[in-house]
Amino acid sequence: MQIDLTGKTALVTGSTAIGGIGYTSAAGLHASGATVVINGRTAERVQEAVDALGGGDRVTGITADVSTAPGCETLIGAVPSVDILVNNAGGAVPQPMMEIPDAEWEHMFAFNVMSGLRLSRNYLPGMAERGWGRVVFVSSDAALNIPVEMPHYGVAKLAQLGVARGFAEAFPSSDGITVNSVLPGATMTPALETFLGHLFGDEASSPEEAGRMLIERGRPTSLLGRPASAQEVANLIVYLSSPQASATTGTSVRVDGGVVRMVV
Repeated sequence: MQIDLTGKTALVTGSTAIGGIGYTSAAGLHASGATVVINGRTAERVQEAVDALGGGDRVTGITADVSTAPGCETLIGAVPSVDILVNNAGGAVPQPMMEIPDAEWEHMFAFNVMSGLRLSRNYLPGMAERGWGRVVFVSSDAALNIPVEMPHYGVAKLAQLGVARGFAEAFPSSDGITVNSVLPGATMTPALETFLGHLFGDEASSPEEAGRMLIERGRPTSLLGRPASAQEVANLIVYLSSPQASATTGTSVRVDGGVVRMVV
């Protein structure tokens, strides 16, 4: 399968962490011919990601905090039209259910849900006018298995699935538009490597061993037996952004290594 995105512009939010899902997806879209817009919250990290992709005419960086309405407005003002939108911005800090204050719940929804909602609502009408567009929401297996250590994250990711389905209903693929969600499981990114270092310390001889220990002890239903790589997740995102994925819309596609024990 040869994916050709020449002439398409792709915006990937939260894409400054080199080695993360967002950056790796941006790199894959760029390698497929798309002009890529990198986004993050600090100018320094945005520039680092742009430079890592080689700069040039097909890479742009926009600094904006998409967890806020003004941040989304800044991004939209700088990039008024895109063909591909990857709503990757999001995240969470572990917190027990009974210790999460209202402000943290609200921030979790603003970061993981409202960011993609605002941007999709802005960019989808233009896609419809041009007769082609792709929107991908990067959710999580936590949407289906609410994690006890960060339930607010799982609930936000579950809400994100509903938002994506709502947009898919509003913009049917007969108009050339698809809207989908991707559900990664544990993924070997720099952030996970740091977390594993804190979790296992000297008990693991390498990040890879620590990753396997995490799966064995914390996600025993995994059929993969290890975290996915960022590239493995990005491959799915690039595919869903392509013309080849024209019949896939309104759905949630898991790339969780089989952790979730269900057949749909």
